[in-house]
Amino acid sequence: MEVLFKVWRQKPDHSPQLQTYQLDVQAGNTILECLNRIKWEQDGSLAFRKNCRNTICGSCGMRINGRSALACKQNVQQELEMAAASGNGDLPTITIAPLGNMPVIKDLVVDMSDFWDKLQKVDPYVSTQGRNIPEREFLQTPEERSQLDQTGNCIMCGACYSECNALTVNPEFVGPHALAKAQRMVADSRDTEVEERLETYNQGTQGVWGCTRCYYCNAVCPMEVAPMDQIGYLKQDILDRKDAQSSRSIRHRKVLIDLVKEGGWIDERKFGLYVVGNYFRDLQGLLSLAPLGLRMLSHGKFPVSFEPSEGTKEVRSLIERVQTHH
Repeated sequence: MEVLFKVWRQKPDHSPQLQTYQLDVQAGNTILECLNRIKWEQDGSLAFRKNCRNTICGSCGMRINGRSALACKQNVQQELEMAAASGNGDLPTITIAPLGNMPVIKDLVVDMSDFWDKLQKVDPYVSTQGRNIPEREFLQTPEERSQLDQTGNCIMCGACYSECNALTVNPEFVGPHALAKAQRMVADSRDTEVEERLETYNQGTQGVWGCTRCYYCNAVCPMEVAPMDQIGYLKQDILDRKDAQSSRSIRHRKVLIDLVKEGGWIDERKFGLYVVGNYFRDLQGLLSLAPLGLRMLSHGKFPVSFEPSEGTKEVRSLIERVQTHH
């Protein structure tokens, strides 16, 4: 069948331009196979990465029909079924663009320097002390090794990094790829620096608290690593070790849970006072809430009372059971 491939092309210091190629393809052809044919048969200047066939997985990451994916994994039929759109006349169309959150070098090739630099920030290696075993290798039980199965599947393709909304607005955030690797280190029974790692990952919005939980990283991961879930495990490890006075980020989580346990849903009158005002301990934080509070009062949007939700006891029981069995 005839398919139109619209490819965003770009050179350094130039605006991106959309170029269209028409190709006769089979439904089972991968997007990478189609790009290869375009390069070999129509336009040798088209640039993209493709080391997948050399056992270097994850090198052909790009945005296909607006979603970050591996070109060697997605085929024409899959993309046309998901897109369900037509381009020029009756011809189906597939649009291809470079990964997001990374500067473009040329066409579909992006500069991944920042991606790798951020990975280094989480110290993605088993601790030195854990590696220095004097007489024999460091053995793990099958159960201990199974804790690394999911995170160990990460191929560093950049799909999660490309779709991360938190990175778009906060360049200091290390990214879902790095934090998924961080969780792999924390879960590794051979590592001896878990406490130090968690302190590092707990810093400001560079670490776990920078995640906005948009779920895109989970949705696009081709290996089902579920980076957002891994970030959640790190957060829970930190919360288990810290009290509400440690930081506003930790207080935010603990207050939310406490208020839901108390009333079935969040009492908004208390939430800001407890989180920002630190249970009335932080005068500066309390004063910062005054302008918002006054605006809410003037517009009649400040709740003067609070009614617990139905089933509050059941909600509290569920939360306590989860906390007990964590």
